[in-house]
Amino acid sequence: MLTPWLELPGLADTAAQMSEAAQLDLITLGTTADAEEIKDTAVTQPLVVATALLAASTVQLPNGAATAGHSVGELAAAALAGVIDPVTAVGLAARRGRAMAACCAATPTSMAAVLGGDTEAVLAALAERNLVGANVNGGGQIVAAGPVEALAAISDDPPGGASRVIPLSVAGAFHTRYMAGAETDLAAAVADLTPADPTRPLLTNADGSVIADGAEYLGLLVRQLTRPVRWDSCMATLARLGVTGVIEFPPAGTLTGLIKRELKGVATLAIKTPNDLAAVADFVTEHGDSAAVQHAHAHTNG
Repeated sequence: MLTPWLELPGLADTAAQMSEAAQLDLITLGTTADAEEIKDTAVTQPLVVATALLAASTVQLPNGAATAGHSVGELAAAALAGVIDPVTAVGLAARRGRAMAACCAATPTSMAAVLGGDTEAVLAALAERNLVGANVNGGGQIVAAGPVEALAAISDDPPGGASRVIPLSVAGAFHTRYMAGAETDLAAAVADLTPADPTRPLLTNADGSVIADGAEYLGLLVRQLTRPVRWDSCMATLARLGVTGVIEFPPAGTLTGLIKRELKGVATLAIKTPNDLAAVADFVTEHGDSAAVQHAHAHTNG
């Protein structure tokens, strides 16, 4: 994940600072570690945020470009909007990951992707089955979360008219009440910070609205640990803002895929390696201040 980015001037030094903040050797974890070493959400979360921000540091973005993150990607979005600095964002991602891993170990829970069906009908059916629509992603995708046995039951009987249910290999039920302990821990960490107000439009996962106050955004980010991610609402806001182009930083592909399905006609650019950087300048020139920047997370990391 990190290998090609660390070959760019200055990024290895920044990665070393991020490693210190995370109390993890992110350079080793992002270059030579195997899948078993990085699948722990306590590792994956800071590694994802670090990779996104290292890549973002190589790009000159339009001043008015909106930014949004999905789940832990909100920390990357906060850094890109100037609310906190990148090293602090990675440190918070590490603390968030450790706290969520502890919550996952306490109770056997999991998540599953529910595809198709009407959004409200699916959410209502999940609630009836002691489950939560933890990620309402739009594009016909909702990620259900909750007790393992309840998720197993919907695999053979998709809720709310959904077409199918795909179990996910995750540590636990992120963005539900099972993460209450992690919310408390992250709140304590955020309380020590003095955030700045965003320098660009910054969307929240709570309801997709644009947040102009840095402290408010961090508060929402903390509370999001036990509340659903409304990525569908974030995409609706991007449409209302008149966004015509979306850039997604690594690990990229998940959110641009949703954009393609939900926002027809909006151009996308998924930056996966430095080889993709050559396309950025032309993309920004074409879309200018209407561009948006997004930060993905995989469903395996919370």
